[in-house]
Amino acid sequence: MDLLRNLGSAAVSSLVQKSGLNLPFSLGEKNAYFEGKSIWSLYDGTKRDDGTPVSIFSFDSNQPPRRNLLPLAKNALRKLRTVRHPDVLKFIDGVDSDSSVYIMTERVRPLGQAIQSSTAKSTKEKEDWNVWGLHRISTALAFVNDSCVSTHGNVRIDSVFLSPSGEWKLGGFELLSNAKDDQAVLYTLGSILPDSSRYASPEVKKAGWSTLKEHHPSVTDAYALGLLIHCVFNHQAPLPATADPPHPPPAPSSRGAIPNFLFNPYKRLLNPNAKARLSPAAFLEMGAAQTGDGNGFFANNSFVRICTGLDQFPLSGEAEKAALLRSLKEAAPTLPPEFASHRVLPSLVSALEFGGATANAILPIVLQLGVHAPPADYPTIVLAPVAKLFASPDRGTRMALLEHLDDYADKLDNKTVADKIWPHLQTGFSDTVPVIREATVKAIGLLYPKFNDRILNNDLLRHLAKMQMDPEMAIRTNTCILIGRLGPSLGYNTKRKMLVPAFARALKDSFVHARVAGLMSFMATIDCFDTDDLATKVLPCISFTLIDKEKLVRDQAFKAVELFLKRLESHAASMPETAIDANGQPTVILPAAGSQSALVNSAAGAAGALAGWAMSSLSKKLVPGDLQSTMASTATIQLPTSAPPSLNGSSAGAGPSSLFASPPESTLSSPALPSRPLARPKGMQLGSKGSASARAAAMAAGLNAGGTAGALGSDDLMDVNADEDDWTAFESAPPTSAVGLGFGEVSFKTPVLSVDESDDWGNMDDGADDSGPSVDAWGGDLHAPQPMRPRPSPMSPAASLKSKSPPSRLISPSPAVSRSPVQSIPGAMSPTPPPSTPTTTGMTKEEKAAEMARRKEERKQRIALLKEQKKHSAVKT
Repeated sequence: MDLLRNLGSAAVSSLVQKSGLNLPFSLGEKNAYFEGKSIWSLYDGTKRDDGTPVSIFSFDSNQPPRRNLLPLAKNALRKLRTVRHPDVLKFIDGVDSDSSVYIMTERVRPLGQAIQSSTAKSTKEKEDWNVWGLHRISTALAFVNDSCVSTHGNVRIDSVFLSPSGEWKLGGFELLSNAKDDQAVLYTLGSILPDSSRYASPEVKKAGWSTLKEHHPSVTDAYALGLLIHCVFNHQAPLPATADPPHPPPAPSSRGAIPNFLFNPYKRLLNPNAKARLSPAAFLEMGAAQTGDGNGFFANNSFVRICTGLDQFPLSGEAEKAALLRSLKEAAPTLPPEFASHRVLPSLVSALEFGGATANAILPIVLQLGVHAPPADYPTIVLAPVAKLFASPDRGTRMALLEHLDDYADKLDNKTVADKIWPHLQTGFSDTVPVIREATVKAIGLLYPKFNDRILNNDLLRHLAKMQMDPEMAIRTNTCILIGRLGPSLGYNTKRKMLVPAFARALKDSFVHARVAGLMSFMATIDCFDTDDLATKVLPCISFTLIDKEKLVRDQAFKAVELFLKRLESHAASMPETAIDANGQPTVILPAAGSQSALVNSAAGAAGALAGWAMSSLSKKLVPGDLQSTMASTATIQLPTSAPPSLNGSSAGAGPSSLFASPPESTLSSPALPSRPLARPKGMQLGSKGSASARAAAMAAGLNAGGTAGALGSDDLMDVNADEDDWTAFESAPPTSAVGLGFGEVSFKTPVLSVDESDDWGNMDDGADDSGPSVDAWGGDLHAPQPMRPRPSPMSPAASLKSKSPPSRLISPSPAVSRSPVQSIPGAMSPTPPPSTPTTTGMTKEEKAAEMARRKEERKQRIALLKEQKKHSAVKT
């Protein structure tokens, strides 16, 4: 069947091209239902210039039986051009020739075809729809008969069409004529129209079409209107008996599905007496009156009330508008989809453009009725007018748009949101009414997937930063929740730069639920942070909430910390046991006392582990043979920096009395750093070159050179029972200033992340933009290690006597005789004081290389000297 339709359309198009006519449309599918019911063939088509869907009425007179019908086709074209009415078929364009006529109208379909396909409607819905359609046709006939003083002459079911909105349109203007028109075809050619005598009035059947000149133009149209009522309600039944002579009045048994309230006007329309017959205009008045035979069957019809109210909506009062909107809201589920989307929606949208107090009542109905619109037409019918409403300054309109955004947000395209909605939507962030600001924040949660990168990562975040300082607690809380939802959609650098400061601000909010929202946002965006940020930024940021004054916050904080710790534990389990240094070698780690995996679980256990760890590790570096050997008699080990130097400037071999002399009293009024600090023992110095075994061997060699007996008369290195004597060397050491350690002035106050109110998120930059390291509350880098300042060059013991060291402020020097842990042996070789090591600060690269080479050579010489002393010591024993 479809193939035959396509072949027919192709044949017509071929004929049109051969005829040389320039048609303003393209023919589409042919309507098979309408074929043979009129002199026309009905096609679906499209307008060439803009692609608008249209209907094409085509007449071809090349067939001999249809040649005499050409004047009727041309009369229809001529009358449709001049007769314009909302209830008359809308004419767009037409083309005629000597043998063919083409009329282009709005897209329509035959009424008979629509009635056959309306079986799904209930009886009440079908009855209301038919009464409304009869009201439209009666209105059109009243216009033709009274205003145009003409007779239609072809009122039948096949002359009525349905527009896309479901409205009935009067067509079939083949016989429409005015009695005063010289070219009137009704009175001379009315009988050649197919089936014209079947629907003719009794006077026409009796005296012919020319007798109509003696009557009112409406007499035959009124009779045909009565027959139309019968055909509409009893579509499958034949015409009533009153249509044939002697035209008896309709019996109640022949009423069929015609409603009771309509049966009496129906009988008056079919009155055989033309003078007593009810005219279409009188039929309208009877239906509009609330009293009489009609009882207001038109006035009480829901479709009629809706259409009348929509037409008069701009001029109606507030009470009338409210009543109409209420009736629309109640009738919305039962309205035909085509009527709702093409008749009601355009009228409501045009009313929305004026704004006002009814906007919040109109928009929900528009969106409710919009679901009936075809998906292809929804952007044009609903979205385009709604998007324009965002430009309205009326707060009622804006509030209605935001409250019902979830009904149409998913149907908006990205370009519409970015170009037409966002420029006006962002003004809601700065509105003076808190309700508008809060609704704007909530609306972003529905629209942000359609934002472009510029809006999402720049413009929107600026507004949200200000919203976090809003005076309204609910707005601050909802803003934090919104940022948590936006997190996964933000760019990588944007996440690292703003998520932590934004949530940190919420954690310091005075509103309890805002703090809870901050913690929950941290948890929801855990995948937005890498493990380093979790450990160095997130956990320190939320730690203070663990002791929040509100239990609700504390409980949520513990859950958040537990979540982050599990993530860090799983990451730490996948990390290597040790790091690789610059040379590609694993870092040397001294094992703990006992087992390497023995971790402490209490404060007491930690104290015990710290007490024995360093010495036990050092002792394990010495081989058992070295531990059992005796100390060398001539020790050449450098004194520690904390040991007191000789008072008289002599060498270590000057005698025992020089080692136990009291330190001189300082003449300085306040502690000060020594101008040249004492040399530090190279064997225990951090960062010293050489392997651990070489250093241990060198130390053992130095100890063995000290002889078999200690200076205190026993084999112990120090007297463990003489506490006072053992630590006097450390007590007399000059204090070390914290400044020399490279930390500046240290404050032991609890760090608090300060928020600068002038900045959006407290200037908490994570360094994602390479502008510099983040700064903590003390002015230092939160994450980067502090660089060690270069140590001053050590000086010899002799030089230290010239620069008097001040006593320590923490521990005063003991008046007792200070004893060195190791006594010098008389007659032994006096060790040469180490030369002063200049610092490399301020040196050029070549000077540093030369200095390092010199130090390396000095170290070789010291090692060789130690080996030589050990060799002499072995020979003596």
